[in-house]
Amino acid sequence: MRRDVFQAIADPNRRAILSLLAEKRMTLNGVAENFRISRPAVSRHIKILKECGLVVVIPQGRERYVEARFDRLNEVTDWIEQYRQIWEARFNRLDDLLEQMKKEK
Repeated sequence: MRRDVFQAIADPNRRAILSLLAEKRMTLNGVAENFRISRPAVSRHIKILKECGLVVVIPQGRERYVEARFDRLNEVTDWIEQYRQIWEARFNRLDDLLEQMKKEK
């Protein structure tokens, strides 16, 4: 199954994991300690994030560290940007209309 970055950020637990990793890389256990879900559930979330390219797992000795790779979020930013431009144009037209209405009064 091909996963994309939108699927990865659709889940609140995965977004919370990304928020944790934004500050520093952490061990798998370190990430799991921050959640009330089971360690295997956290591992599944990390696996999905890894498949989407949002994290990498780096073995270091006996530990496995998880590190965020936020460059893949550019895909989301690009998608949102098109809608931001549409809404900005709509608000500009509304501002123009309101200005015109003020002048007419």
